[in-house]
Amino acid sequence: MLFTVVIPVYNRAEIVKRTLDSVAAQTFRPLQVVLADNDSTDGTRAVLDRWASEHRADDMDIVVTSAPHHTAGAPRNRGFELATGDWVLFFDSDDVMHKRLVEDYATVINDSEFRPDIVSTRATLRQRDGSTSSLPFHTPPTAEALLPYQILNSQLATQRYAVRREFFERTDGWNIGVPVWNDWELGIRLLLLQPRVVYLKKNRVTVHDSGAASVTGTNFYSKHGQWEHVIDIARLNVMLDEHLQPEQRVRLVRLLEFKRMMLAAQYELEGRSDLAKPLCARSYAALRDTYDNNLCWRWWVSRVTRWLFAHATRGGRGNATVARHLY
Repeated sequence: MLFTVVIPVYNRAEIVKRTLDSVAAQTFRPLQVVLADNDSTDGTRAVLDRWASEHRADDMDIVVTSAPHHTAGAPRNRGFELATGDWVLFFDSDDVMHKRLVEDYATVINDSEFRPDIVSTRATLRQRDGSTSSLPFHTPPTAEALLPYQILNSQLATQRYAVRREFFERTDGWNIGVPVWNDWELGIRLLLLQPRVVYLKKNRVTVHDSGAASVTGTNFYSKHGQWEHVIDIARLNVMLDEHLQPEQRVRLVRLLEFKRMMLAAQYELEGRSDLAKPLCARSYAALRDTYDNNLCWRWWVSRVTRWLFAHATRGGRGNATVARHLY
């Protein structure tokens, strides 16, 4: 079994070696590593070339390539084109693998009672102040059951899964027209293809909060419109999916609109009521329409929905858990 690790890199000369060294420390071999420089301007390519020359071996093939700077999806797609592994891990250039990540992936895959297409792992978030917390992780038995967790918690974030290469070939790859939440959007498309999913129930990835250098940055309002556009893309994919039952489709649409409402709450938290109010009104109306404004909506769901929005604007937690049961 061969695993390929694909890492897009853009202007990470100062920190990418931490990620690369965690790849080199993997206890599993053979490995293929594809490093896709995204037209960096800070000497990143020299760092990648030097690391590759120092670590290339018979059991670890390393390819360094370039991709036009557009969005992170472009170098990831380029890396996948060069991948030869049976399994592919897309990984970010500022995060860290536990040394047994790939070995444990291989064990879970080999021990599975069926032939899996995706394996998802637990992960730890490390804040800039050094504090840590476990990211949400759930183990439902089917891809259909995992979809709500992906919509609300993005369990299939870039660093948190490996995918069978032949299964990933069934997708259109990373959407290079999506500059934000591209792994969230891709995760939804992957799950709509009804993969067989298994889980690695150990924390084997550390996700580092990169602050202003991350896709999210330090706020959401500065990229307003982009987040909403990605939600629209995800909603369209759900609406067009032929395998979903009508009740499944309605539930996923409701969760996507709740995601939009939580984005509005984030705008409110950031002091941008001018962005929050119309977006909240839009998502509230879309939710109401899925219930045909019936008694259930008027007497129960609408009231809890308004409470959830208010709770979120105060920085309250636990909204996703309530939403999974409500909608």
